[in-house]
Amino acid sequence: MRIKAVLFDVDGTLVDSVDLHAQAWVDAFAEIGQAIPFATMRAQIGKGGDQLMPVFLPPAALQEKGKALETRRGEIFREGYLPRVRAFPEAAALVRRVAAAGLRSALASSAKEEELAALKRILGLEDDRLDAETSSSDAEHSKPFPDIFEAALARLPGVTPAETIVIGDTPYDAEAAGRAGIRAIGMLCGGFPEADLRAAGCIAIYRDPAHLLAEFDASPLGGAAQVQ
Repeated sequence: MRIKAVLFDVDGTLVDSVDLHAQAWVDAFAEIGQAIPFATMRAQIGKGGDQLMPVFLPPAALQEKGKALETRRGEIFREGYLPRVRAFPEAAALVRRVAAAGLRSALASSAKEEELAALKRILGLEDDRLDAETSSSDAEHSKPFPDIFEAALARLPGVTPAETIVIGDTPYDAEAAGRAGIRAIGMLCGGFPEADLRAAGCIAIYRDPAHLLAEFDASPLGGAAQVQ
């Protein structure tokens, strides 16, 4: 099947932000009296707040505190951690290489709109004419539900799930892609083990954007842009 489009996760895939998101959540939970180990929280990053908070809050507490907690997490991240986010080497070059190969591209992120805009500036993609982008406001449920990828694909008319590849760094990306009928490439730069990415369904694994860019022609994106 010929590939026509690539959907990029952003956090942990194109920018080095997973540890910072985890710490922002740890800080936010600490403010409501819950001490959550960093490693425990980090394993949940890649999900949106709607899927992450129920891991740590029972239903009654989630109903009472969830909305304020997620808002506070956003404040903590934007004020204390967003300035420390950096793009992975060659991340923007990879996005542009996809376009140069004649493939359509979209950013498919669970980030809030203002965070996604900031991440595009960090990447140096704010002036690039991507074919589409989605944020948390475009999906009822975050990853590992498929909503984000389905919303991105809906903005690429004429492209089917079988003609699309997701590039992400977490098992939740791969699971969400699979639920949408889309194949996934896994990136190790987000810190998740290769075995977990493969178990979640990734068809290929690369260290980071620079590695995939260097191997582009031999990757599922290159050459005839076909996967089996």
